[in-house]
Formats: sequence, structure tokens, C-alpha cells
Amino acid sequence: MAALDHVALTHLDTATDADLRVLFVSHTYVVGINQGKLTAIASGALPSSSPPAIARPITVGLLAPSNWKSLEWNRSLPLEAPHSQLKIYAAPVAMSGRGGAHFYAPWRIWQVLRDFQPNIIQVEEEVFSLCALEFALSAKLTQTPLVLFGWENQARSLPLARRWIRQLVLNTASLIIAGNHDGADLLHQWGYRGLIEVMPQMGVDPEVFHPAPATEPDSPEFRIGYLGRLVPEKGIDTLLAALCLLRSHSLNCRLILCGSGSSETVLKQAAQDQQISEWVTWQGAIPHHQAPSIMSQFDVLVLPSRTTPAWKEQFGHVLIEAMAMGIPVVGSNSGEIPNVIGRADLIFPEDNAQALTQILQRLIENPAWRTEIQQYCLLRVQQHYTHDRIAQKLMTLWRKILRQGENL
Repeated sequence: MAALDHVALTHLDTATDADLRVLFVSHTYVVGINQGKLTAIASGALPSSSPPAIARPITVGLLAPSNWKSLEWNRSLPLEAPHSQLKIYAAPVAMSGRGGAHFYAPWRIWQVLRDFQPNIIQVEEEVFSLCALEFALSAKLTQTPLVLFGWENQARSLPLARRWIRQLVLNTASLIIAGNHDGADLLHQWGYRGLIEVMPQMGVDPEVFHPAPATEPDSPEFRIGYLGRLVPEKGIDTLLAALCLLRSHSLNCRLILCGSGSSETVLKQAAQDQQISEWVTWQGAIPHHQAPSIMSQFDVLVLPSRTTPAWKEQFGHVLIEAMAMGIPVVGSNSGEIPNVIGRADLIFPEDNAQALTQILQRLIENPAWRTEIQQYCLLRVQQHYTHDRIAQKLMTLWRKILRQGENL
């Protein structure tokens, strides 16, 4: 019991600006490139405009699965550790690959808590997940503030056990970060009365995703790009229909589709049926490290997602990657897309190929407007979506909940 008492007092004894220890828990960070936000926090590499109290470095720990499996791609993902600034703990999980069902051995959790001694625990899993339950109980026992992040944006019918988990986690969390505005609305519906912030789980690294050097265009074609899964809910058929309309207006354009998925065969047949196959390039699945070079070929990126009974767009991270490269983006009104893009003139109604065509035609025919949109995209990412901006917001929120705890 002495070990538990030692951990329980840690956040009260060391919660100062000069010594703040935050433990992140998430399967998302098994991939090294996803750890950019964490390294921005640990290195203190924040905008020069940050207040001094925010800009001080913080010690960052990470607990992530050592045996995570991507069920979508049917392959194991080893835990990567490319950043020396992070204190990384690896541990196997049961039910690997299942976001809501995986969990750690309790003894391993206590080992990590005792060794790292966090002032704050931030769990980036859904509020109804078993992992969130484990750390809600741990936070209660150690009297450590708990922060949750989740993407959930639909009011799903959950079994009784999951609803009980959700309620316990909601009752424990000092702060919940919703990845989208619909998620924040759900938290209110579920009765959460604590602090809520809307922001994405990760930002974008402007050193990786940056504008390509200005060169003379190597093709007279206007290149419309898509990068993501080829599945019905992503609405690529709407994009094909828009390409058909653009070509019928004698506009010289090409569609570049990057990705793979269950709809690929159907989409290729649709392109043939609409007699536009010669203007569609199928790139296949693109490794994330190759995304910047592929996307640099795009004159615009389109995310034509459609809402289904079981899904709607939670964010669309590819949007901010393209925007960071100065690539104009266009999206449907599914889920969070309008809020990410932030301009009504770049949004079209789901499944409306005619409305999408009108936006794309304006981009093709009006170079001045296209330049305006390029500059808008770059500025929006710099203001809201870099790893450093996300880190800055998080650090401000952490100190807010710690001050609230001191006032209780």
C-alpha cells in the first residue's frame, strides 16, 4: 500500500511549471511519425509567442502496446521509438487491434505509474473502452488528474457494461478532449459536466508537409487528388462523377486516386462506364512517408466523404496535411470536414457531384482565387493544426485543471 500512497501524492508535490510529468496512453503512438505532438511538448519547441509559463519543458511518458496489430491491414505494428525526448514504456495488451476492447495487465500499469510518477494521465482511447476504465480506476486510486481524448461522433447503442464504463470514466475525468464538434455534443448528452475542448488528436509537422518549391508546371492538366481508403463511405464515386462533368465541359483535368479498399473494383468499373478511365490514375496504397511527395503532384485535394448509419467523418487528417503543403482542399459536409476546412465556399453537400464540379471548375478557371485558397490553407494550419499549436493548447489546459485541483 505504501507504493500506492507514494504515487497518490506525486501530482500534489510536483505539479509546478518547472516539473510537470504527463503520461500518455494510446495505441495510436506505436507509429513513430504519430509522436510529433508528444515530442513538441517534451522539447518545449513551441511558438515564440507562447507565455513563459506555457513554454517551459514538460517530461512526457508514453505507454503503448508492444504487440499492436492493425486489423485493417492484417499486420503487426512494432512500437517505434525514434524520439529520445520521450520516456517510452512498452507492454503487451490483450485483444490487440481492438480499440475499445484491448487492455493492459494491471501489474504493468502500476509498474509504469510507480516508475514515472505522473502529475497527469492522458488516455487517448474512447471513454467506453476497457483501457479508459483501467486508467480511470488508477487515477482514482492515485488521486491523479485524468484527461481523455476520443473521436466518437455518433450516438451508438452500447451494451449495459459499456455504458457503465462510460459513466465511470466521465465521472473521473478532469478534462475530455473531443476530436470533433459532434463528439463534444455527445459528451454533453451523456451528462459530462467537466471541461471539454475540441481539437484533433494530432497536428501536422510542417517540416514534413510543406509547400513544394515553385517550378514550371510539368503538365497542362489540372490534377485532382484523393488520398485515403477506397470504401463506399468515402464517396469516391461522387468524385468520379464530378470528373465526368468537368471533362464534359472541356476542362483539362486528371484524377489521382491514392489508396486501396473494398470498392476499388467497383470504382474502376464505374470509371469505365462513364468513359473517363484514361483520365484516372490509380496509385494504390501509399506509405505515409511517401504521402508528401505524392501529394505535391495535386493541384487540389478532395475529401468527398458521405455519412452512413454507422459512420461519418471524424476529422480528415489528410486535409491538414494537404493544407500545410499549400494545396487547396475541398470537402463534403460530412461530420467534421466543414469545421476543419473553415470556409463554406470549399464545402459541397454530400453526394452532390454538381456542387463539387462547380467548386473545382472555379479553381481551374480562376488562378487568382486558387492562389488565395493556397494562402488561406497555409495560414489556417499555422494558426490551428501544427503539432506545436496542439501542444500549446494542451499545456494551457493541463495547467488549468491543476489549478482547479489546488483550489478544491
